[in-house]
Amino acid sequence: MIELEGVPELVDPVMVAAFEGWNDAGDAASTAVAHLDREWKGEVFAALDAEDYYDFQVNRPTVFMEDGVRKITWPTTRLSVVRVGGDKPRDLVLVRGIEPSMRWRSFCNELLGFAHELGVELVVVLGALLGDTPHTRPVPISGTTSDADLARRMDLEETKYEGPTGIVGILQEACTHAGVPAVSLWAAVPHYVSQPPNPKATLALLNRLEDLIGVRVPLGELPEDARAWQVGVDQLAAEDTEVAEYVQSLEEARDTAELPEASGEAIAREFERYLRRRDGSGPGPPVPGGAGGHATADGGDGPSGAPFLRDNPSGRARPPKPPKAGGDDEESSED
Repeated sequence: MIELEGVPELVDPVMVAAFEGWNDAGDAASTAVAHLDREWKGEVFAALDAEDYYDFQVNRPTVFMEDGVRKITWPTTRLSVVRVGGDKPRDLVLVRGIEPSMRWRSFCNELLGFAHELGVELVVVLGALLGDTPHTRPVPISGTTSDADLARRMDLEETKYEGPTGIVGILQEACTHAGVPAVSLWAAVPHYVSQPPNPKATLALLNRLEDLIGVRVPLGELPEDARAWQVGVDQLAAEDTEVAEYVQSLEEARDTAELPEASGEAIAREFERYLRRRDGSGPGPPVPGGAGGHATADGGDGPSGAPFLRDNPSGRARPPKPPKAGGDDEESSED
């Protein structure tokens, strides 16, 4: 039995979760939840027992000094609660941790126990994957769910993914089987610049979350950080002709594929967000009715897509080799 002493009765609570590791390319998802916790001054009310879920040789504890006393921080998953003000206040239960090393079903059941006791109405799990997307274009965000009815009501994709999965996929399925509405939001991070942080992807996740749950998220310095990040990547790409040409090819492919959307609904949505922030109003109600690498567009929980290109050990991106004439694509495979 989970007892939540000191936690008040929550108003229309939504649980927002992110986990460091395979589902967190560029640390974009975990940084998004950390941003919410910091901006809204979240109060931690529970932490899962690290002994139950983590291999300390994989995720090692850290030692630090506090007032001359040595203390240890153990890798774990913590839950905090924040009250979002405005005309229609609501509460968020923030879950931030590390993908567990073991006992994933028990891990998800424990989180669902908290969700049940707190009266959580929706679970939103944030993730980030590596993909063939140029850093110069808006970050693609995909919203997926296993619930066909929820997909229709909230304008989401009904996930059809088959293959290896991470804790994001497992938690979403556990919610579905428990009858708890659950959504995952995925940001696509350019594979050729996958090192964290990636404030542009974090910002895109928060913007999509804002639209989904009908709250206005304070962005702080994130927009400026995102612009500075893009300028820095622009400069690095310009130093390597091969990389610059590869980025250009990604831009052309993206622009061609998304031209109809870019000319209509997507631009309208961004303009509406700009107007809301300018006049200080909220975003309005939602639509009615690690160590082993990161998830990728063709090998993770996110939507399917073109295969990604892993960074080489030196950290310098390598564009794929063009196929040989005559249809022989043997040379176009990953090195």
